[in-house]
Amino acid sequence: MLFSLYGFPLLVYRIHELFYPIKEGISYLGTKEYSPWWGSHQIQVIYIAFPALETLLRLIPGAFSIWLRLWGAKVGKSVYWTPQLEIADRGLVEIGDRVIFGHGVGIYSHIIKPRKNDLMLYVKKVKIGTNVFLGAWNHVGPGVAVEDETYVPVATHLYPNKKFSKD
Repeated sequence: MLFSLYGFPLLVYRIHELFYPIKEGISYLGTKEYSPWWGSHQIQVIYIAFPALETLLRLIPGAFSIWLRLWGAKVGKSVYWTPQLEIADRGLVEIGDRVIFGHGVGIYSHIIKPRKNDLMLYVKKVKIGTNVFLGAWNHVGPGVAVEDETYVPVATHLYPNKKFSKD
């Protein structure tokens, strides 16, 4: 049972990544060309639909960080994960040491916007430095870089490609 909830999706994701690596940048979802991001997202959607599956991992010190690393994320030491955190694209985050995530933080390495008769997909890694505190209900978009030693206030929306520093 545990393998079907945690191991099998992870195994499928890793195999998918071998053949269809996610490319950063702009693409369109309405074309006949296969979208590696779309496939990757569909494999991970179980954890968005049922967040309790990952919340259980956050109750065990260090387990959630290891879990994200298995998906391809770069995660430092001594990271504090609150129970209601959402990460939409696990393999597209880089997190430094001693980072604290407030309640309800969302990290999204992609956005989808309508463009003419198509849907534009923009994908870019999110990078969070060392000694960072992300206040409750922050939303972090694709390409965001939060510098070391930074406090991000409550309910801050970090829009795509924004650099956020302590100054």
